[in-house]
Amino acid sequence: MTGVFPSSDRKPLPLWSLIEQAAQRWPQEPMLVSRQGDGATFGQYRERVLAMAGGLAGLGIGRGDVVSWILPTWVDTVVLAGALSRLGAVQNPIIGIYRHREVGFCARQAGSKCLISPGIFAGFDYGAMAAEIAGDLDGLMTLSAGPGSFPQGDPTALPAAAAPEPDEVRWICYTSGTTADPKGAMHSDQTVGAFGGPMAERLDVQPGDRYSLVFPFPHIGGIGLLFMALERGCAHLLDETVDPEATVMFLSEQGCTHAGTGTPFYLMYLAAQQRLDVPLFGDLKVCPGGGAPIPPAIHRRVVEELGGVGVASGWGLTEAPVLTNGAVDDPDGKLANTEGRALPGVDLIAAADDGTRCEPGVEGELRAKGPQVMLGYVDSSLDGGAFDAGGYYRTGDLGVIDADGYVTITGRLKDIIIRHGENISAKEVEDLLFGLDDIADAAVIGLPDERTGESVCAVVVPAGGARVTLEGLGAALAAAGLRRQATPERLEIVDALPRNPAGKVLKRDLQQRFGPSKK
Repeated sequence: MTGVFPSSDRKPLPLWSLIEQAAQRWPQEPMLVSRQGDGATFGQYRERVLAMAGGLAGLGIGRGDVVSWILPTWVDTVVLAGALSRLGAVQNPIIGIYRHREVGFCARQAGSKCLISPGIFAGFDYGAMAAEIAGDLDGLMTLSAGPGSFPQGDPTALPAAAAPEPDEVRWICYTSGTTADPKGAMHSDQTVGAFGGPMAERLDVQPGDRYSLVFPFPHIGGIGLLFMALERGCAHLLDETVDPEATVMFLSEQGCTHAGTGTPFYLMYLAAQQRLDVPLFGDLKVCPGGGAPIPPAIHRRVVEELGGVGVASGWGLTEAPVLTNGAVDDPDGKLANTEGRALPGVDLIAAADDGTRCEPGVEGELRAKGPQVMLGYVDSSLDGGAFDAGGYYRTGDLGVIDADGYVTITGRLKDIIIRHGENISAKEVEDLLFGLDDIADAAVIGLPDERTGESVCAVVVPAGGARVTLEGLGAALAAAGLRRQATPERLEIVDALPRNPAGKVLKRDLQQRFGPSKK
């Protein structure tokens, strides 16, 4: 395998091989640009990776060692991922919202040798947390580092690089917090690297393009974007913290061509565009979507106000990242209402309750086989429930696959509100809420109700000081065609919805906040 752009029927190259090939192909081209001022060309990235690998080797980190890291989206964080790959370590990237209980759980279950954190960042002392965790885990080494202070060493002293086996675990990525307990999905370079190239083809990512990476890099989507940059020659635009004004203007000034990556970001971009008399993103091709389905009303606004083809959504999970993606040449209606088609090599089905395959257009649980599906969970006892008898990964998402292969997510198996015995899709109501002018953000949850089983509660963020009432909301939803049985019977106004780094609303948090005892 010698190419930089693997075809859909070829295995992706290991990360270190991609780093070397990209440095040869685009040595002077920018790869990483940070709002905080740091940056690297592809050639510089390779050199920085080798120097950091030398420093980490000096600390005793080598092939097969598990290294947990919970770090912001710094250039040095991306360098760390490359350095650990060069050493043959097993990486356990942890998203920054996790705290002692979750981080300790991840490090313990993964068998980590080292935990790398940023010290104090965004008002939280990660270094102190790491020290407490190390006190509970015998032998766990901790390292606090910030930009410019990661270990450096002589790369000539490194042992020869050894290519990983196809099924060698190189990544342990934990679910992003919408379930009660984190679950560690084991991935190889091949599974994590399987989706970057095909996704880039759908999104028309070319050498020199500028792709936003302003969400947490430790998310598996961020790791996949590293593979994408190395395969396609695009630059990633990084920001350690998202600021509604500074981040957006940074992306604008850098000529962002791919402005992602979820509803909260699009709302920021649209708000900024309304303040300007010139296009915010003059070179915009598309807004990649992910993390959660994008309401069609948001797509329409992006097309009309930001330009490009609008939102091209992708869908996947930590266990099986980016199974589908929209394409820049898809019909507008498909971009607005679907998550695109399955990527090459993905066998995706909608399954009925009895496991049989649904006909096109019939809702079922989406199940998948494909090159990006995880090797299994760290806790192997979870594998039995994760895969069906045919070997398909059970995503837990409900959806419809139409006759042309386009996928529409209709809800979660556990995101169905059962009221008076009737199933109500929270997503159906949410999509209509996003189409209302007075609503800036919204989530719909089910709350226990002694009379109906569950009640429908709308949690909304009003737009620009609008006054939203339950009566007015009901009338607007009725006018939009929502059936009476699905109309929210309770309304909660909030300043912002709790979301994980992937953009998914943390509905469990809302249910705990507004449950029966919280009225």
